[in-house]
Formats: sequence, structure tokens, C-alpha cells
Amino acid sequence: MRQPETIRQAIKALSKLPGIGQKTANRLVFYILSQHRELGQEISDTLLQACTSIHLCPECCNFTDTDLCPICTDAERNRNIICIVESASDVEAIEKTGVYHGLYHVLHGSISPLRNIGPNDIHLKELFNRLLQNPAISEIILANNVGTEGESTALYIARLLQPSGIKISQMAHGIPVGSNLEFADEVTLGQAISNRREIERPGS
Repeated sequence: MRQPETIRQAIKALSKLPGIGQKTANRLVFYILSQHRELGQEISDTLLQACTSIHLCPECCNFTDTDLCPICTDAERNRNIICIVESASDVEAIEKTGVYHGLYHVLHGSISPLRNIGPNDIHLKELFNRLLQNPAISEIILANNVGTEGESTALYIARLLQPSGIKISQMAHGIPVGSNLEFADEVTLGQAISNRREIERPGS
């Protein structure tokens, strides 16, 4: 039986989400249509509202619905340290540890030549401009995901920042190789932040 075009389009749209294949998308669409249409409407309305009201914080590139995100405007944060992460969900994961009290910068991705993602395709320019405008920043923590792309991105950033004299450290590797920060437990993340190590400069 041929599915109505609107159902096929809904399945196609959902299957574009990470971790959701064609079968899962098909099951979700029919689940909503068969007995949970109010849920479908709620999801639609809230996602539309988020897409229209949420933007990137001009300071750290995290998601926010205000001019600056709550972390950037928090006067109690240590404004001399910036933790660099790949995604907004990584910020949430680190915040849950209660260990880190500095600022963040969200790259929204990592350098990946195989996927045609270069340095200009993630928010590195905003980071470097931020450092130029804030000479008080004394430490950068590289909290990129553990894996080839994350490590390559961290190395690229470290090499560019080494002449600046800013202390560059990296989270201790208590996190399994190939896993994302958002999936690590709070204790492991907290220990990784607390036990971060400084990246040695060439020739030192």
C-alpha cells in the first residue's frame, strides 16, 4: 500500500536526525498519528518556537534566548578560564559535574577533512576574536571529544594559541576513546576537568 505523501515526508524528515534510521522514523510517525496526535502537535510547536527564538550567544556561541547566555552574564564565574567544547550538550554535561566554574566556547563541530569541514566551518574565528578582546584570559581548557577529529581539532587550536603565552590544558583521559562528553557520567567528567594537564610547548 502506498503511503500518503505527507507521511512519507514526515518519515524522511525524522530519519535525518542522528541515531534515527528509516525504521525508527517510521515507527515514531505512526505512533504519533495512531494515538498521540496531541504529542505530535506539542513537539511541532515547541520545536518551531525553539528554532525561531534560540540563537547563538555572541560571546561564547552557546544556545540562548537572551542577548547573552546565562553563563556569560554570571558575575560569579571565573572569567580568566575558557573551556572549549564541540557542542552545547557538552556544556550541559560539564555543568552537571559542579566542578568547573569558568566560561565556555562552543565550536559546534570539529575539523574533519573527510567530511569537508575545515577551520572556517566551526566557530574558531569567534574564539580568536574573543581572546584578542579579553587579555585577562589566562587558561584555555581543550575539552574536545575523544577521537580522531576531536584530537585533531584540539591540536590545531593548541598550535595556533601557543605563541600567545596562554596556558593551554586538556582534560585528563578518563573518558573512553571514541565517546562523546555528553554520554560520560558526571564523576568521570568531573575528574577529567580537575585532573586536566597542561599541553607542553614545542621545545620545552
